[in-house]
Amino acid sequence: MAKRETVFVCGECGYESAKWMGQCVCGAWNSFTEERIRPADSAPSRLSGNNPRSAVAALSRKPVPLRDVTSGAADRIDTGIGELNRVLGGGLTKGTLTLIAGEPGIGKSTLILQAALHMAARGLTCLYVSGEESAEQIRMRADRLAASIPEGVLMLNETDVDAVCENVLSLRPDFLVIDSIQTMYTGELSSAAGGVSQIRACADVFMRIGKEYGIPVFIVAHVTKAGELAGPKVIEHLVDCVLAFSGERERDFRLLTASKNRFGTTSEVGAFDMREDGLAEITDLSGILLDSGGFGGGADDGGARKAEGTIVTGVYEGTRPLLMELQALTAHAGSGFPRRTALGVDGARLAMLLAVLEKKAGLYLGDSDVYVNIVGGLRPEGTAIDLACALAVWSSAKSVPIPYGTLAVGEIGLSGEIRSVRHTDRIAAEAAGLGFKTLILPAKNAEKTKPPKGLALVPVKSIQDAIAALMV
Repeated sequence: MAKRETVFVCGECGYESAKWMGQCVCGAWNSFTEERIRPADSAPSRLSGNNPRSAVAALSRKPVPLRDVTSGAADRIDTGIGELNRVLGGGLTKGTLTLIAGEPGIGKSTLILQAALHMAARGLTCLYVSGEESAEQIRMRADRLAASIPEGVLMLNETDVDAVCENVLSLRPDFLVIDSIQTMYTGELSSAAGGVSQIRACADVFMRIGKEYGIPVFIVAHVTKAGELAGPKVIEHLVDCVLAFSGERERDFRLLTASKNRFGTTSEVGAFDMREDGLAEITDLSGILLDSGGFGGGADDGGARKAEGTIVTGVYEGTRPLLMELQALTAHAGSGFPRRTALGVDGARLAMLLAVLEKKAGLYLGDSDVYVNIVGGLRPEGTAIDLACALAVWSSAKSVPIPYGTLAVGEIGLSGEIRSVRHTDRIAAEAAGLGFKTLILPAKNAEKTKPPKGLALVPVKSIQDAIAALMV
């Protein structure tokens, strides 16, 4: 029986099937495209000199003792952007492959070009490969970002991977940018650029080049209509770091987060303000996130300013505490199926908190819609926001305002107990600096936390104690 020459590949997850399927195993509908399989005997020889990539592919490897390998921890490259360095884990590591994704026009290219200009100003060579925008368009953007363009920024309009490899091997830049991976193609595959096979093959080439010659590589990727990284399962395992650049079109606030980072933590958050002359770093992220509510900054009005269903909570993300505003709204359900909508909060976690409120606090919400939102688009990890979420829902359902300057942190267990969380001392110091008056926290944390000046600590052991603290 003759071997099939084509295969059907899902454009969402990269799953391959011998025949077309209406729905993929990942749940996507009508996502399969037909691609030709490259015959094994038609592939170029690894030792052939006709292909620019042969210089990389033909390299032999020999095992070496691990103790003789030089650690790359001290070889970080400063991007010139503190918030980008923070999310990357302290700067660029040589030989890393970083994937950055975001909606069109959100500022991905601006961020990378801004970093390239900073590095080139220090004498480094940066090669910017663009398959979408012309050199003139990128020059116009660079003129807005810098008063003068350093000589170290080199521009290449190319989509052929072989041509890109030829220039990289001859220039040996200190920083390589591929904008974007969906426009790159290799002649070894017959499928169109942007297909799953093309993306996978091109990303593999850039990964090999970066690892062999110690070149940090940034590749830009588009997102799907659902806001997810296009083809995430195809190249996610190849790259060392996956960054997401997000924000709202009508606002200038931008967030940079990492969902994967082999050289740092994924809990760091970078914040930027989109301006006419580029992206400006936001160092006081808590102050920006709380600006709309005015719960921490501004003059105290003696407790007259109150809000139902709105409270401030805090988490410790990476290397700094973050305070954010959490809002909850309960309303009578218009049908027999109440809605549970959570933005920035895990939906399963919200369902558990509602069950605890009903069982331990007597709050029945079976006939009410519940909406929970974290202002600013943050999605904090961990369970430190449990207590604030439960108190906000209770406040909205009971129409009891939460006093001005109140902050709540803590994890809630199934029996209604308040469990301890990490770094409450640093969260307390941040809250005091922003003008908060009261911090509701687990009793175990209160024993180890020294009250900052102007901030009263209210230790609680159960959800009932926390609700009683709001009634004082």
